[in-house]
Amino acid sequence: MGKASKNRNLADKVRKTKTSTVIKNNPFEVKINRKKFDVLGRKTKHDVGLPGVSRSKAITKRKETLLKEYKQKNKSNKLIDRRLGEYDSKMAPEDKILQRFAMERQRLHGKKDMYNLNEEEELTHYGQSLAEMEKFNDMVESDDESEEKGLLSAELTASHFGGGGGLLRKKTTGEQQDEGGQRTKSRQELIEELIQKSKQEKRERQVQKEEAQELTEKLDQEWKSIQALMVKKTPKDQETDKPEEKPKLDQYDMMVRELGFEMKAQPSEKMKTPEEFAREEREKLQKLEADRLRRMLGEEVEVSGPSQTHMSADDLNDGFILDKNDKKTLSYQDGKWNVEDETQDENDEEEENSEESEGEGEDDDDGNEDVEEEEEDGEGGDSEEDEGEEDGHSDLDSDRESKEDEEQEEYEETDAKAETSLSKEELKAQQDAAKAELPYTFTAPESYSDLKDMLHGHTPDNKRLIVARTQKCNHPSLAVGNKLKLQKLLGFLLEYIGELATNSPPELTTIDKLIPELYTLCQMFPEAACKAMQGILRDAAHGMEEMLEVKGHVPSPTLDMIIYLKVTALLFPTSDFRHPVTTPALLYISQALTKCPVRSLQDVTSGLLLCCLALEYISFSKRFVPELINFLLGTLNLAVQDKASLGYTVVLPFKPSGKYSDLLVLSDSESCKSWSKKSLPLFTNERLELKTELDKDHHRLTCLSTCLDLVKRCCLLYKDLTSFTHIFQPITTLLSKHFPAQTLPELLQALHSGILEAVNSVAVTHCPLVFEKKKPIPLKLLTPKIVEVLDYGKKRGSNKEEREKERLTHKYKKEFKGALREIRKDSRFLAREKLNDIMKKDAERKRKVRELFGSLATQEGEWKALKRKKRK
Repeated sequence: MGKASKNRNLADKVRKTKTSTVIKNNPFEVKINRKKFDVLGRKTKHDVGLPGVSRSKAITKRKETLLKEYKQKNKSNKLIDRRLGEYDSKMAPEDKILQRFAMERQRLHGKKDMYNLNEEEELTHYGQSLAEMEKFNDMVESDDESEEKGLLSAELTASHFGGGGGLLRKKTTGEQQDEGGQRTKSRQELIEELIQKSKQEKRERQVQKEEAQELTEKLDQEWKSIQALMVKKTPKDQETDKPEEKPKLDQYDMMVRELGFEMKAQPSEKMKTPEEFAREEREKLQKLEADRLRRMLGEEVEVSGPSQTHMSADDLNDGFILDKNDKKTLSYQDGKWNVEDETQDENDEEEENSEESEGEGEDDDDGNEDVEEEEEDGEGGDSEEDEGEEDGHSDLDSDRESKEDEEQEEYEETDAKAETSLSKEELKAQQDAAKAELPYTFTAPESYSDLKDMLHGHTPDNKRLIVARTQKCNHPSLAVGNKLKLQKLLGFLLEYIGELATNSPPELTTIDKLIPELYTLCQMFPEAACKAMQGILRDAAHGMEEMLEVKGHVPSPTLDMIIYLKVTALLFPTSDFRHPVTTPALLYISQALTKCPVRSLQDVTSGLLLCCLALEYISFSKRFVPELINFLLGTLNLAVQDKASLGYTVVLPFKPSGKYSDLLVLSDSESCKSWSKKSLPLFTNERLELKTELDKDHHRLTCLSTCLDLVKRCCLLYKDLTSFTHIFQPITTLLSKHFPAQTLPELLQALHSGILEAVNSVAVTHCPLVFEKKKPIPLKLLTPKIVEVLDYGKKRGSNKEEREKERLTHKYKKEFKGALREIRKDSRFLAREKLNDIMKKDAERKRKVRELFGSLATQEGEWKALKRKKRK
């Protein structure tokens, strides 16, 4: 037997033919696959590889397949011949033509004969053949057409559509003979005949319509005449025997009638924009200022016209008066409506009013009088007879409005008479009053000194009024530069408030009056207000740090700083997690509560004021501030006389012992009897004047009352915290064991017991930390792990199915890796081709640019040579 021929691939052929030459020329193009060990009798195919040959083969294949697909990716001009047998090389051209012809005939036959019926059967409808009916031989008479509206007559249709010629078509010889030798009518005559016929038909239709309407009316009258005969009536004798029973009104009917007397909703005016409001305010102030200036000059101010009357939203402003001054007085007496004219005597009116006052209350703006009259009418039962006599517009007006209008008219008349007849003395008095009056228009101050000069010498109310009028006269929507002016005014107001707080005594009333105007400016310019307040807080914090570095301690914040902190809480939100103004303010308060040492009663008062501010800052967010709790604990510790074995520690700014550790200890226990609760005034922060020991003890008790009140509010605020009991444990220890509550007034004793109850009522919601219970981990044993040694290199598996599954899994992984490798190669190939295309396009563009520049340079040279030639 001969040896079987082996399948040899391209690599095997190249290996035998070109291996020696490749190694001689370039040994780096040959890859030798080394083996770990040689096996006798085993023949390997890939001991030597040619990566260069494989790479060139793969690139050629990709250029023929992948590159062509990429270039034809978005092309739509490719024609694909989908005819039968076009790409079948085994079929002869004649067979292709026959099969295509047979398929086309079959397709057409299937569509044509789908709904074909038997030709021998004849379909009929009411005994008539459908074939004959479809010829449309029936003539439609012209009378049938004229009966329906909107249809064209037969002559008009024939003239316009008969043969396509209309009125201008030529008649045939037969038609001319039928006319009996009459002359042919012109086009104008035919049109006039058609118009006359159409008018005649219209007139006939109108006559028919009128006749039908007359018949309808006649039938209605006859029906009314006989309708009374069909109604069954009771004899008059029976009617006289039975008294007339009127239906009683139930609760629902009474409520419906009451609703009829309620005030109707008045139409509101159109919503105005802020710009329109600002413009109106400025015009109003300018007008008032002009009147004041005229009065200062001694001129008489003209009185405005008559008072403005109410105008309805539906008023056409055409002078038509719906309601005249002929209203009648409406009253209820003896179960009936009593309507009387206004022309009665005053005595009669007074009597009626006295009678009405017994059953009715006083009038009000909401029309309660009408409602009460309706209720009494529902109880009486005789309201249906006189409903028509009621004025339809009585619910829109009230007696009070009419009285106000009359008073206003009389007042205007008296003013007009008085002003027309003013004497010289009265004019002089009016001029002096106008000079003393506050101006209505102000210019925005350009500097802080201008603001001080503008507000100097005025009362707090007038200062607020000046700032408000300045803001209205310089609204941002009125001019371009007003926004910057009001922003400067905001900064000047903050500085002015600080100066008012530093005066002696501090002008707190003026500050309180200016806060609303400051809030309005802050709402208009939040960024400017934020920057101004940040600058104030920044300067205060830097000053505190510098003083700490120089002296080692910091005095308590001044009154102006406390005012600024209070203003910050009013102008900016304190419940935000992080805010550019309130967060630095709260940090400043915490730093002051920690760094400012407590050495006097004035320091204690200042610290308690800061605690009140801190509690106001955290009232919504419930943020935990440890400096607040620490200062309250230290303040209570100042009232403890025996400081041995306290059970808690006191930290800065307090000292556990020394001459400043007993600031709140009472010098005399009898001073508790004469003490009454008072709030801490703000000016005590700057100067605290306590002349006698009794005054000092009273101030100590006030501080203790404020401190205990703050502790109670903190308990209610932090009761939901998990660590509540641990936070307030030092305070509860101090209050329960060391605080002298028995020697204090009853109010402080009530606060003391209330705090202890609030702390003890909170349940502990967590358990102490303990180690988790686990089984002890055994030591690692040094016994070696025995593994069964199987045949190395062979596929493991217990049976044939598992071995087949493992083989397929191995093959899948191998193919998957190969596919990934080919995809990566395809991507790199496409990237190279794209880069080559871009490089070619760039090179072509550069070449064209060089050519253009060269041609332009040549033209420029020729032009310059021609220019030089002309010069010569």
